[in-house]
Amino acid sequence: MATLRELKGRICSVASSEKITGAMKMISSAKMHKAESALKKQLPFRSQIEVIIGNLLSADAPVSSPLLEERHVENLGIVVWGSDDGLCGAFNVNLFKILLGNISQYRAKYGDNVKITIIPVGAKMLKAAQKIEDENITVYQVEGVDSKSDGDTVKKFTENLRDAFIGKKLDQIDILYMNFKSISRQVPMTEQLLPISSEKFNGLGVDSAASSRPYIFEPDAATIFRAVLPLYLLSLMQEVFTENRAAEQAARVMAMQSANDNAKKLLEQLQIEYNKLRQNNITTELLDILGGQVK
Repeated sequence: MATLRELKGRICSVASSEKITGAMKMISSAKMHKAESALKKQLPFRSQIEVIIGNLLSADAPVSSPLLEERHVENLGIVVWGSDDGLCGAFNVNLFKILLGNISQYRAKYGDNVKITIIPVGAKMLKAAQKIEDENITVYQVEGVDSKSDGDTVKKFTENLRDAFIGKKLDQIDILYMNFKSISRQVPMTEQLLPISSEKFNGLGVDSAASSRPYIFEPDAATIFRAVLPLYLLSLMQEVFTENRAAEQAARVMAMQSANDNAKKLLEQLQIEYNKLRQNNITTELLDILGGQVK
């Protein structure tokens, strides 16, 4: 049975843990709101680019780009996001489970011999991905790229992915990340990054009344299209980095809230146990005093 000193030590330790988890929750909450604000600022830019691409596709002018080229998939790239830090609950575990499921689906679709290159973003995902390397699965670590990468790093990372696709090192590149819905809801998302599918721009161009108007493109529509597509790709990647960062902090807020609640419950239990033991000791001492007086 624990002594009063031991119980007091446990109470102090749990109380300290409660304060730490509470502080970490506040910090993560602030980071989450910052990422959420950045996300709201990015969305109009990508939406406008999508409208421009939709307008170009709805015009009669022929447009093309190497970023649209679909080819037989022999070498597949998967960019999967995770976190660089822990204490975010099942955030990385859920993404890794989706990754394993996606790999099985790719092999069923393209054959067991398809070469898969996993490009993890975040130290935790890198560590997990390295465990599943085999003769057909390669994990490629991009130096300097992590879950907290700034705009310039994201731009360079996107350009490297684009060059790998255009250079036919990878026939298709998919992305797997956590989509931020709310503080209590984050949804794993799998999307095809390259080749870019023109179908996603259907209905995003001019309306039927405006589509009959004549357009003069300067320079020509094909040149504009080839210039705008990389901008769309970059805006999408910046959004994914921000989405995943917001989702990571939201998961950490929930994990810290759960830890804080558990600490409070444990603190209450220890306090009750401490009070009972203290009362028992006082009762025992009183009985000893009364017993001595009787003698």
